[in-house]
Amino acid sequence: MSYSWLPELLAEIAEAAGLEAALRIAEMHGGTRKRIPAHLPTGDHWLTDCVDQVAAAAICKQFRQGSGSGRFRGAYVLIPRGPTGAVAAARRRMVQELQRGASAAEAARAAGMTERSAYRARARHRRRDDSQGNLF
Repeated sequence: MSYSWLPELLAEIAEAAGLEAALRIAEMHGGTRKRIPAHLPTGDHWLTDCVDQVAAAAICKQFRQGSGSGRFRGAYVLIPRGPTGAVAAARRRMVQELQRGASAAEAARAAGMTERSAYRARARHRRRDDSQGNLF
């Protein structure tokens, strides 16, 4: 499955451990820098508190790095907010309002965004509409 709609790091997590794990990590730790250990940690750790043991092990395996001595090391990553961020939530709200039939100004006000953003969202939605066939 392609996760190209996600930021690169979240797409990599989704490939290794599943979409649910990637979205949960973005929701709980998005916007922060975290260390992903080389091996599944024992005891309390942000990763195992966030996702189950199987997903955490897969994520550790995906991000571990080899060292010159033949050992594995963890990696520091900046976790993006992804589709759980405030801007993404505002865009979703605006699209919902537009689909409900609100004007661009009403949708923008409801979402806390600009009217121009509402016009762009409406245009994107129309381009994706498959009810009209392609000319070429």
